[in-house]
Amino acid sequence: MSITEQKSSLLLESYQQIRAFSDQLTAPLEPEDFVVQSIPDVSPPKWHLAHTTWFFETFILIPYHPKYNPFNETFDYLFNSYYETHGKPYPRHARGLLSRPSVKEIIQYRQHVDESMLNFLVNCNENKLEEIAPILEIGLHHEQQHQELLITDIKYNFSINPLKPIYHDKRNGAGSSRPDMQWITFQEGIVETGYSDEGFSFDNERPSHKSWLDAYAIANRPVTNGEYLGFVEDGGYQEPAFWLSEGWSKIKDDHWEAPLYWESIDGNWYTFTLSGMMKVELDEPVTHISFYEADAFARWSGNRLPTETEWEHAMKNVEIGGNFADNEMFHPNSDYHSDNQMYKVFGDVWEWTSSPYTLYPGSEPLEGTLGEYNAKFMCNQMVLRGGSCATHSTHVRHSYRNFFHPDKRWQYSGIRLARDE
Repeated sequence: MSITEQKSSLLLESYQQIRAFSDQLTAPLEPEDFVVQSIPDVSPPKWHLAHTTWFFETFILIPYHPKYNPFNETFDYLFNSYYETHGKPYPRHARGLLSRPSVKEIIQYRQHVDESMLNFLVNCNENKLEEIAPILEIGLHHEQQHQELLITDIKYNFSINPLKPIYHDKRNGAGSSRPDMQWITFQEGIVETGYSDEGFSFDNERPSHKSWLDAYAIANRPVTNGEYLGFVEDGGYQEPAFWLSEGWSKIKDDHWEAPLYWESIDGNWYTFTLSGMMKVELDEPVTHISFYEADAFARWSGNRLPTETEWEHAMKNVEIGGNFADNEMFHPNSDYHSDNQMYKVFGDVWEWTSSPYTLYPGSEPLEGTLGEYNAKFMCNQMVLRGGSCATHSTHVRHSYRNFFHPDKRWQYSGIRLARDE
């Protein structure tokens, strides 16, 4: 097998596996579930399936495959997310109004593009393969991002239904002993962070660069439900001294009294999961909290959130592994097994940092329309690290930077504390 054939085979295998996982995630849904958009932050499952398909059609098949025939030319408008340099996108908040095209037609669209992509990759010459490989890698990681959104969006859509629908009946098994919270200390000095390996990374992870860090300590594990419950029961949501001004306004306007999905029933706390309502397990990492809540908890506890540079430097020798989407549980667990002094660094919950989402020194966005992928969102958002139980294990890296506005909490977001030394 030639080098070109080997590359083609690997890309083909990755393409098939990742596309199949999207189909697997939507398999438990009924046709009615595919259209629901309960808030503007979430998108209907049908839209996620179509948009990820649109990406491959728009950025690979149409410009590089001379014999490709678009499935439906109106889809170029309907399923463009935010690429203004490509064309005017259909409004995000109105995606749930699209009862047509039908779910059946979207599935046919995916099949049409998949067949064309597979045929294209099998017959691609070396020069063209070298040209499209970086775009294809972005497309595959892009689909994995939407797989995570599929999970979190389905959960939110189901949560507002009084019937509390069950997506699947899987439950986490017994956990291991939760370690006491301990502090891992790092000395002051110049550190290097950012992506520097040969494999794939997004443009927002590059380049590798140096930063000065004062001495600090970071917690060996995330904050648990039980620890966060102490904040709730101590009146944390009623004490303005712990909150940033915007956070205090948010909890008052939206009447937040606990993490998203928590509900007090007969004196006990329950939480909505994709397996239905469950009693809050005290040793599981707390999740579905905003940056404002994470920051307020940190203040209440006498600590702070780590910067993203502190987080990445502290975790650089921690092997990637944990409770990811591959496990198909889609809920944090209480298994604290680790071969390292750090626990649950990857998987379970994204960990808020105190760092705003900005360009690294010397960073350059991609050329053309794909330059809109990351850089245009570097305003009023905060960085999270580590991945969650909705993230695929092949998608995350030590340098991976997730980002959301500070009030968002429908993602699996949690807390790891830090402090000055």
